Amino acid sequence: MPSLDRPELSLPVIALLKGVIYRESDEALWQQTLGLQSAIRDYVTVLGLELVLDEAEGFAWLRCREPAEGETPLPRLMTRRQLPYLASLLLALLRKKLAETDSSGDSQRLILSRDELVDMVRVFLPAGVNEAKVSDQIMSALGRVEDLGFIRRLKNQDRLFEVRRILKAFVDAQWLADFDARLESYRDYARAGEAEE
Repeated sequence: MPSLDRPELSLPVIALLKGVIYRESDEALWQQTLGLQSAIRDYVTVLGLELVLDEAEGFAWLRCREPAEGETPLPRLMTRRQLPYLASLLLALLRKKLAETDSSGDSQRLILSRDELVDMVRVFLPAGVNEAKVSDQIMSALGRVEDLGFIRRLKNQDRLFEVRRILKAFVDAQWLADFDARLESYRDYARAGEAEE
């Protein structure tokens, strides 16, 4: 087992504790993380975390490790947050769009305009609501999804967003298989909103 008191571990572990490491953002840090992944795994296991590293997609992050059978669970270091309706709906729609893009083989990058994103979500909102209010709510949800790192604005093109491939790691294939049922529940939510008016 490698020694964990190696100073070169500090930079990648600190970066991982702060969030996701992307190859495209910092090639040197990415290479360091790849080279030290075994030592990083050993180090973060002590904290009840595990390293998730996807070389093909070019990202790495930490998540809470599930305790083994009979093992006493540690307190959660990474907190779970429940997303509001619009943010979770947007993530579901983006994940489906990413799967469609992957299956078509058109491009590695999925880039959508602000208007395309608003139109995708609007279908699931109650009809007859104030358009300006709806647009503001959707933009707020977009901001939340952007803060979480699942989309990013393109430089010098404020109205274009790239869907980041890490979304695939958070919204997995099983979750996507249940997507239609989730969309139906979102439609029910929208219908309930219409009935209240």
